[in-house]
Amino acid sequence: MSDALLGLLVAGKRTVAEGVCELSLRRPDGGALPAWTPGAHLDLHLTPDLARSYSLCGDPAERTEWRVAVLRETAGTGGSAYVHDRLAAGDTVTVSAPRNHFPFEPPAGPAARCLFLAGGIGITPLLPMIARAQAAGTDWRLLYGGRTRASMAYADRLSAYGERVTLRPEDEHGLLDLAGYLRPADTATDTDTATHVYACGPEALLAATEEQCRAAGLPADSLHVERFRPAPAEGPSFEVELADSGRTVRVPPGRSILETLEEAGVQVLSSCRAGTCGTCETEVLSGTPDHRDHLLTDAERAAGDTMLICVSRSHGPRLVLAL
Repeated sequence: MSDALLGLLVAGKRTVAEGVCELSLRRPDGGALPAWTPGAHLDLHLTPDLARSYSLCGDPAERTEWRVAVLRETAGTGGSAYVHDRLAAGDTVTVSAPRNHFPFEPPAGPAARCLFLAGGIGITPLLPMIARAQAAGTDWRLLYGGRTRASMAYADRLSAYGERVTLRPEDEHGLLDLAGYLRPADTATDTDTATHVYACGPEALLAATEEQCRAAGLPADSLHVERFRPAPAEGPSFEVELADSGRTVRVPPGRSILETLEEAGVQVLSSCRAGTCGTCETEVLSGTPDHRDHLLTDAERAAGDTMLICVSRSHGPRLVLAL
């Protein structure tokens, strides 16, 4: 997929849940947009220094419109506030072409089934996956949790699927029953190894899902997750040398390499700040990265020649980066 940026028109803006607004994006001339597949996200470049990633939640077959939904984050870093408070229908916004690091392919075979699991705004990348699973005739279920029923985006859209969808607002039902949803009878058994789980939501939910899938005996490659929060920037301080200038900065505990460089006046292209989009991927010339992203493959991590500096740290006292 091309990394070209597009100037798109905000053709519509509407509220789809408490604290969640949906943007409809179109070309000013009404022409076709680049194709995308379920699980894809794009970057909204809101200002020269503010870009954020959002999952596409519309219909991939609709080539003249992209839809994204944005949760207002009260403790966020400015992206959601900009979208909610300053972006309006009729405005033009710079948008990247879609990228997909959370791809979906309906599993094949008579025992194939998909279990979808969403927490809050994590429902967005799952919506087109569910539509595709339904169209393919795949056996699927969705467990969708949120703080309150009013805060759960697209609940009305999902009601068309009937009993395949289970909505569980926390104020009515408490925490999601992951053990019941992912119990061995619903995942991997001696005769059924074709179950795949697709999950997106807060880190605590995803960590619990990973743990429960292991307990249920689900094969590791059958669980697919997308995170939209960075891993904690925990660990000792270390030095980063910038090869282009010879400058050295010290990254303290609790701060990312990216944040430290920005505070030192070094500008690095970035977007998601959660280790999911790859925009800040940087070549490593020396040292051993402590990879904390959700994007690089095991082979790429083992090679150690690139890292995502928005979340990853160092296993040693010093890294040398091609910056």
